[in-house]
Amino acid sequence: MKVLIVKLSSLGDVVHAMPAVQDIRAVHPDAVIDWVVEPAFAPLVRRVAGVRRVIECSMRRWRRAWWTGATRAEWRAFKAQLQEEPYDAVIDLQGLTKSAIVAKLARGTRFGLANQTEGSSYEAPAGWLVDHAIRVEPHIHAMDRSRVLVGAALGRAPEGPPKYGLNPKQRVFRTASPTVAFVHGTSRDDKLWPTDHWVQLGKRVIDAGWRIALPQGNEMEQTRAEMIAAGLQFEKAFHVEVWPSLPLDGVLDRLALTQGVIGVDSGLSHIAVALDMPHVQLYNFPTAWRTGPQPSHGHLHQVALEGRPIPTVQATWLAWSNVLVAAS
Repeated sequence: MKVLIVKLSSLGDVVHAMPAVQDIRAVHPDAVIDWVVEPAFAPLVRRVAGVRRVIECSMRRWRRAWWTGATRAEWRAFKAQLQEEPYDAVIDLQGLTKSAIVAKLARGTRFGLANQTEGSSYEAPAGWLVDHAIRVEPHIHAMDRSRVLVGAALGRAPEGPPKYGLNPKQRVFRTASPTVAFVHGTSRDDKLWPTDHWVQLGKRVIDAGWRIALPQGNEMEQTRAEMIAAGLQFEKAFHVEVWPSLPLDGVLDRLALTQGVIGVDSGLSHIAVALDMPHVQLYNFPTAWRTGPQPSHGHLHQVALEGRPIPTVQATWLAWSNVLVAAS
C-alpha cells in the first residue's frame, strides 16, 4: 500500500493531520507513506513515524512570482518529484484549490473532501478535482476530520484515541527543577493573552518551584518574551529563559525537554498536545471544540480553557494545577 498525503500548511493544521498517518499504519503496517507540505513545516513532518518521504511544495512563494523563470523551473522539478511513482491512494486533507491541484498532478486514485466543515476553509475545486469526494460531518474537530477522511479512503473507520507519532530526539518527564514553556506567540493578535497576565501567572508558577521557558520565533515574539521576562526580573536570573530563534525541529526537541506547556491557540501548543504533555491551551473564542485538546481524544492531562473575553489568570492557574494532578 502506497499513500500520498497532501497537507501543505499551516503548522497547527499539519499537526492535526499527523494521526491520520498512524491510522494508515494501523490498517496497513507496511504502508509506504509520503507527504507533500510547505518547506516551513517539512522538518516537523520528517519527525513523524511512518513518513518515508517528504515532498516540499513552495506554493505560497510560487504564487507570488509565478511568471518568473526561476519559479517555473522549481515547479517543473516539484512536479517531476511528485510524479516519480504511482500511489494506491492520494489523499487531499486540506480541501483547498492549491492542495487539490497538487493531488490532481500526482499519480493515483485521489480522495478529498466533498464539503466544508465548521470553522475550516474549503474551496469547491477540492471536491471537483478528486476521483472520490467524501462528505464529512460539518461539526467536527479538525483532527477528527483528517482521520475520518483517511478512514473513508481506506474503507475502515479510525479506532481509538489519536496517535501522532511525533518523535523528538529526547524526552525528560521528571526533573528536580521542572520547566513549563509559556507559548505566548500566535499568528493572530486576537488570540494573544496579555503580557501582564503572563507575568502574574509566571510569579505563581515560580513560587510553586517551576522554571519558565519562553519560546519565540520572530522579532515581535522576542520583544514580548523579553517583556514577560522583565516583568519577572526578581525571579529572572535562575527561573526564566528566553529561547533563541530555532528551526521548527529544534523547537520540537527543546519543547520535549520541558515538563509542561501553557499556551495560546497556536501551532506550538498543538505540538504540545501531540507530545502528550501536561498542557493548558488558552482560547479567547468559543472554538476549543474544533482545535483544542479534548477528553474524548484521551487528553486527560490537557485542557482547553475558554474565557469571556479572555481566560483569567486565576482560571488558568487552577486549570494548570488540575492538569498536574491528572498527570501525576
